[in-house]
Amino acid sequence: MNPLVLKSLRVCLALAFFVGTALLFLDIRDTDVRLVADKLLFLQFVPSLLKFMNHAAVGAAGFMVVLGITFIFGRIYCSAICPLGIFQDMIFRVFSKKGASAGKKTKSAAFRYSPPRNILRYSMLLATLLFFAAGTSLVLNLLDPFSSFGRMMTHLFQPVVIFLNNISVSLAETLGSHALYRVRLPAVAPLSFGIALATFMLIGWMSVRHGRLYCNTLCPVGTLLGLVSKFSIVRVGIHAGACRSCGACRRVCKAGCIDVKTKQVDVSRCVACFNCLSACPDQAMVYQSRFRKHLPRPSHKSAAQNRRNFMLTLAAGSLGMAAGRINAAPNSPPIQPRPTTIAENKTCPLSPPGSVGIERYTSICTACHLCVSACPSGLLTPSISAFGLSNMMQPRMNFNRGHCNFDCTVCSNICPSGAILPLTIAQKQQTQVGVAKFIKENCVVYTDNTNCGACSEHCPTKAVTMVPYINAAGRNLVIPKMNEAICVGCGGCEHACPTRPYKAIYVDGNLLHKTAEKPQEKKLEQETSQDFPF
Repeated sequence: MNPLVLKSLRVCLALAFFVGTALLFLDIRDTDVRLVADKLLFLQFVPSLLKFMNHAAVGAAGFMVVLGITFIFGRIYCSAICPLGIFQDMIFRVFSKKGASAGKKTKSAAFRYSPPRNILRYSMLLATLLFFAAGTSLVLNLLDPFSSFGRMMTHLFQPVVIFLNNISVSLAETLGSHALYRVRLPAVAPLSFGIALATFMLIGWMSVRHGRLYCNTLCPVGTLLGLVSKFSIVRVGIHAGACRSCGACRRVCKAGCIDVKTKQVDVSRCVACFNCLSACPDQAMVYQSRFRKHLPRPSHKSAAQNRRNFMLTLAAGSLGMAAGRINAAPNSPPIQPRPTTIAENKTCPLSPPGSVGIERYTSICTACHLCVSACPSGLLTPSISAFGLSNMMQPRMNFNRGHCNFDCTVCSNICPSGAILPLTIAQKQQTQVGVAKFIKENCVVYTDNTNCGACSEHCPTKAVTMVPYINAAGRNLVIPKMNEAICVGCGGCEHACPTRPYKAIYVDGNLLHKTAEKPQEKKLEQETSQDFPF
């Protein structure tokens, strides 16, 4: 096949996967892209593997497809499917063009052969497997390419998209247009933001200076697929009889795996980008079956000297295509004039509905933060130590930001690893992730001798009701009363409670999710009088 055609196919496939995956994280206006999240993320290796380990099904076998593709065609996943790999190519493309415009093309845009760092990359793979086998997924979460990409999109790029959206709203309003609307900026999670920023800086530096060095040293998925690609049927090779050792292929090899002196390609590090095929002036670079021993001498054509392709930089484009979801900031509750003194006794953190329980959730979640970026209430925030330090950055329900919408199943329908299982609305409305607890001594009814009722008003199941209460001064008031059997732990009451610094009502998580009872519907009393009821 024509090298330019191969490269064009790879670029088109990469663009489709990158733009689609990026939009899953940057969609701030609830477009329909998340409806096809399962299809877009089917081939993401680590999420698919964990999902299959938890529930062996055809829909979770994407990693097997990736292994099969790698065994046949080499590391196509790394060059055309993995969003972090494509992101590295984009970073290099941007900075190599800047370097070329500044007269530094040879320093910033050319690669050279580097020996394989086998001790480092196999040690990283072994450490990841050992930690995972020991019951902690921290190393896997930190190094998984999809999760790293997701954290960068969620904590670095999504706030930029929201900021630009809000600026556009202000500009549109000055022109008399109200077609756009403002979106609330997400809460800053310092640890996750710091890790995302450090990952971005590390990958950016490695990409500009060394191409795909990250993929062939630190990435456990790249190393694993590299082992499989050693046995790949179709691979990049060199026709020694046609090669003049000009080094054109080596200078465009982002993996640094082409040794011009020995005329060998390290297929375990080759990411199948096909840059070398289009760059070779002698067409000595070939992509064919390894069982074909005698390579035909290719014809020399001047057209093969064109070393540039039509791959466009998508960093600004992918962000510019992002659309936003409705996430208007709720009215801030009034601040309690008399500070509360009794702390909440939270014994267990809250994992999202559909996660079944804490132990299962933490063993499968890769901390990609797709649910964090998609949650319309903004209540899912990365944890620090809520699930233990070995499970840091895994999302938890944080009712300081909002409450879980009673009819919302967004997070359960987009989770790529199966840590949050899909739920119907009916199932979600009976999933008890926790139970609300009431501290009478913190309630404004008790401390300030005034009615409130914010918790009851925001309870969708009416697990919180207001009952008569006579205070010490003999004043007739109403105070909250809990019915734990029908509470689902949505956090509506906790988020609405105005007391500070401690809440009068809070949700304590269930270690294992339960099924809440359905609330009894009260029948309306029928008017028996024939007179007009008003």
